[in-house]
Amino acid sequence: MRTARATAVTTVAALILAGCSTEDTKSGETPKATSPIDWNLPDADRYHRTATYPVYLNRPADDPVDKETVAEISTVAPDGNTVIYTDAAAKRIGFLDVTDPAKPVGKGTLSLAELGHKDDQPTSVAAVNDHVLVVVDTTGGDFAHPSGRVDIVRISDRTRVHSIDLGGQPDSIAISPDGSFAAIAMENQRNEEFTPSGKEEGDLPQPPTGFVQLIDLKGAPNTWTPRKVDFDVDAARQAGLDTPEDLEPEYVSINSRGQVAVTLQENNGIAVLDGRTGTVTKIFSAGSQSVDGIDTKEDAAIDQTGSIKDTPREPDAIGWIGDDYVATANEGDWKGGTRGWTIFNAETGTVVWDAGNSLEQLAVRTGLHIESRAQAKGPEPEGLAITTIGGRPVALIAAERSNFVAVYDVTEPAAPRFRQILPTTPGPEGVLPIPSRNLLAISSEADDAENRVRASVNLYGYGESFATAGKPDFPSIVSGDIDGAPIGWGALGALSADPKDANRLYTATDIAYGPARILGVDVSRKPALIDSALTVTEHGKPVTLDTEGISARPDGGFVLAVEGEDGAGNQIVYVAADGAIEKRVPLPKDIAAQLGSNGLEGIAVEGSAVWVALQRELKSDPKGVVRIGRYTPDGDKWDWFGYQLDTTATKDDWLGVSEIAVHNGELLVLERDKLNGPDARVKALYRVAIPEGAGQTGNKPHVLPKTMARNLLPDLQATNGYVQEKVEGFAIAGNQNLYVVTDNDGLDDANGETVFLGLGPAAEALKG
Repeated sequence: MRTARATAVTTVAALILAGCSTEDTKSGETPKATSPIDWNLPDADRYHRTATYPVYLNRPADDPVDKETVAEISTVAPDGNTVIYTDAAAKRIGFLDVTDPAKPVGKGTLSLAELGHKDDQPTSVAAVNDHVLVVVDTTGGDFAHPSGRVDIVRISDRTRVHSIDLGGQPDSIAISPDGSFAAIAMENQRNEEFTPSGKEEGDLPQPPTGFVQLIDLKGAPNTWTPRKVDFDVDAARQAGLDTPEDLEPEYVSINSRGQVAVTLQENNGIAVLDGRTGTVTKIFSAGSQSVDGIDTKEDAAIDQTGSIKDTPREPDAIGWIGDDYVATANEGDWKGGTRGWTIFNAETGTVVWDAGNSLEQLAVRTGLHIESRAQAKGPEPEGLAITTIGGRPVALIAAERSNFVAVYDVTEPAAPRFRQILPTTPGPEGVLPIPSRNLLAISSEADDAENRVRASVNLYGYGESFATAGKPDFPSIVSGDIDGAPIGWGALGALSADPKDANRLYTATDIAYGPARILGVDVSRKPALIDSALTVTEHGKPVTLDTEGISARPDGGFVLAVEGEDGAGNQIVYVAADGAIEKRVPLPKDIAAQLGSNGLEGIAVEGSAVWVALQRELKSDPKGVVRIGRYTPDGDKWDWFGYQLDTTATKDDWLGVSEIAVHNGELLVLERDKLNGPDARVKALYRVAIPEGAGQTGNKPHVLPKTMARNLLPDLQATNGYVQEKVEGFAIAGNQNLYVVTDNDGLDDANGETVFLGLGPAAEALKG
């Protein structure tokens, strides 16, 4: 089921680079795509997800479960066992024991109200020796008079031993590699609702300008004092910065020489200073970039024909690659953002390498393209960290909107090599390598309690020792490229065997991404490869359908279960092998009149008959009984049977049917609840005997008995990720293996991860 979306593009031109060309649309299915990426790194050379910890589990006992709580920026105690994260939403910091990275344990929080005021907000944290430096914004909305402090808190008993007034509003903090000093970016951020004289709303300048604070970490913490570093306005102007009188430092990083690199995001600049002397040695512009082959329209279509021209990078996070290069995540602000990341020569300020459209293409290939941000900044890279693995420098880039971290080998700064993509919960920002333990903690700042998609700390371990036999890796399904562009996909709510090829399946995107397309999947590859796309047309033009079920016909073509916004919109749609709609069959009026927005979900062909499943109860049916229907084209006949759902005791939860299939003379039914993460309870396949004789056409259908075929919860939990709510498609391929797929909802109200499970021979997988 899906709510109404923006009107999808219905012209052939919009399909170019979305996996279809004009020639392909006329001829039907596209040529088979190939993947330009080898996804199959050896276990010894990759990160393995060990756990996903929703931080609401670490809340104080008196906090409601649905109160917003996040993990934004994190640090780790020197022993590598305690991750400490900021929670700006709840105005506290949290402590997480990762001694066992497979079973992290929440160790409670420290409210900033205990350190200062209930409205204080933590912006960053950094651990050094036995203490954690907690950077606190105390501005309270008075942008013209920014203020802040850093509290030095003893980790063992969470007692503040010292507090330092910073003289402005702080953002990020970094500790020098030798632990001798800290650097803090003093942003003094602008008021986005204020209009400077002669400028537009939210524009610069909005004094006071920002600066950097340096804190020498020598002696007892209660003796530490700050050293202020101001920037030369004329030098910034000569470097071509936008508004040098208001620089707003954003993020800091320190190399082994004690040089501090600082992003000046709103000014599209980067500065380098000597952390020991406080001397600014270099200011340069981050420059602009033109990027082609990206989706720049929020129109419910993955249209990769767009471009941005001469757009300021406006970098956020920054990290040193060795002592000579810096990498930036080009999130952008109100003027820019280039959807990628860049490597600069720190001495000259010249660009050594730029990601171009590759990060967005990575999102498209893995089903993590977020269409609702296409017109803005796409995947929006924000967080970044540089670490060393096996003696090689590695860059970790966090895509805030597409919910992943990309891993690159940057041994050659002019030629980074993509290695791996790591899925996260929504809003990854804090990227924390823990080299002493080969761990990586990724903290996410977006918390959607209403949809139970909660902010989390995602834990990964590098190397073979963290691999788990049989655990599905991410990505488990990807798309190949045609003419240099990946086939766009996501929201896979349907699955069917290919009657003509034992190692192929068909799937379909639902209304999250239009126009309607049928995708071919090669399951002999790992990960499974989406290698073809067939556009569904009517009267020669692409159409938009909310395809929730698909069944490939033995004689060619397909039958689709199409869900409507209301009952009348639910239809069986017959599609020819070339994608043209042959016939639409609406539900009987008496059935359609009793449906809400949860209608047709599954479909299966049995000879000339078509079985369908409705997701929810009809208004006149007993609670918990949904309809399974059989449509016989000969005579245009419908008859109906009942299916008894499991029960749920969770408030606001409901259960429903997501898919149906015919196998070995019986029906298989996929049933799920509306819950995800640790709340998920019902994700299961059931057997139902095909009834003899006719069903009923009126009320109170005969309820067919069911037996458990497979509980899918352990399979979903085995990913060590956030358990997905929408287990919506399954099929038994011609090779007799069982496959299951989750609908990522196009990243709306979900974290976006698609789980494609190959569960082995159906005879073994469906033992109950």
